[in-house]
Amino acid sequence: MASMPTNPATTAAETDPRLHTGLLVHLSTVSADFLEPTLENLAAAFSNQSVLVAIPELENLGSLKSFQNLRLLPYSPATTSTTSWVLTAADYFNTYKLAQENNASACLLLGTDSHTMAAESIRNLAYATLSGPTDLVVSRYHPGPREGLVNSAILYPVTRALFSARPRYPLAIDLGLSLRMTERMATLAQRYTAANQEDSLLWPISEAAAAGLSIAEAEVPKRDTPQPTPVDLNALLGQILSSFFSDIDSRAVFWQRMRSVLPAREIADAPLAVEHLDVSSMLDSFHLAYSNLHEIWALVLPPHTLLGLKRLSVVSRDSFRMADSLWARIVYDFVLAYRLRTINRSHLLGALTPLYLAWVASHLILIQSGVAAERHIEDVARAFEADKPYLVSRWRWPDRFNP
Repeated sequence: MASMPTNPATTAAETDPRLHTGLLVHLSTVSADFLEPTLENLAAAFSNQSVLVAIPELENLGSLKSFQNLRLLPYSPATTSTTSWVLTAADYFNTYKLAQENNASACLLLGTDSHTMAAESIRNLAYATLSGPTDLVVSRYHPGPREGLVNSAILYPVTRALFSARPRYPLAIDLGLSLRMTERMATLAQRYTAANQEDSLLWPISEAAAAGLSIAEAEVPKRDTPQPTPVDLNALLGQILSSFFSDIDSRAVFWQRMRSVLPAREIADAPLAVEHLDVSSMLDSFHLAYSNLHEIWALVLPPHTLLGLKRLSVVSRDSFRMADSLWARIVYDFVLAYRLRTINRSHLLGALTPLYLAWVASHLILIQSGVAAERHIEDVARAFEADKPYLVSRWRWPDRFNP
């Protein structure tokens, strides 16, 4: 059978001998409709290499077009997740089991809609995984101005501040893993699968950081972002932040000892032209919450922060700016309240939603004024780094801060 056609511009890169090292590609949540286009991209990414591709058992696999350089490994998952928009405990557990059974030395774990990843992006992820002593490679996406904002507002700045880890997308769904990192994630996942919590979210960056393993990023410029169904912001934030805050709690001994601060990320891109983005509903949600949730916020936030929110509640739309320091303090106080169970955790995270929407509105208004989005997000990350001593102090001695 003839080989897949190759792109002359990338032929030299594709023959890199580093890809002859037992790479396993795990398509953990691929659907039958998108399996063939996904395999086409993989075949192009590794046109002169032999790669093992693990896929869950699907109907009509025999009718697939064959690819000379891909060896398909259909399997029955040892444990199954019903969540498809993000990687879960089940995905990590199955990846390690497959790697063990097939003597793989490294793994690519690709999430839902991986058929939208170009061959170049897949190669970027593979090269970063195999080119050196790297244990975890996290995809670096390039979303639009209204995408990935939970990452931008909370996950990235908190992860960077607490774990001194640079990856921009802690909740990335396409990862490269060394065998020892895969084993660590599987061990972590077993705690959840044993408790029938296969859909639980795990946080590989904090796991790698706490274990002293190396972390890197790989550029994935274009990729469709899977969306949870149905999209309910309260439920979505609750699911993500409950897992994230629990992970922070479980690793407190580690991050309280961390003292290093990462250098600022270089922002080379000029501000992009951003179309008018309507933030009225976000601001309405914040104003309504200020009237209805003030008593709940008062249980979580100190007087100085409440004063900052009071000032925000009376400014005009065009002047609406949530200071980076105010947002960092809000998030840290909610992390503390989650740990201390100041109020019911579900109610607590629900009370954070309108504050998150206020941050989003402020961020969108700012970038529409000409500020580069990534520049602002770096400013936010630095605010979280600067305020980390506050979190550490309150974590160790919460009673000193009680009114």
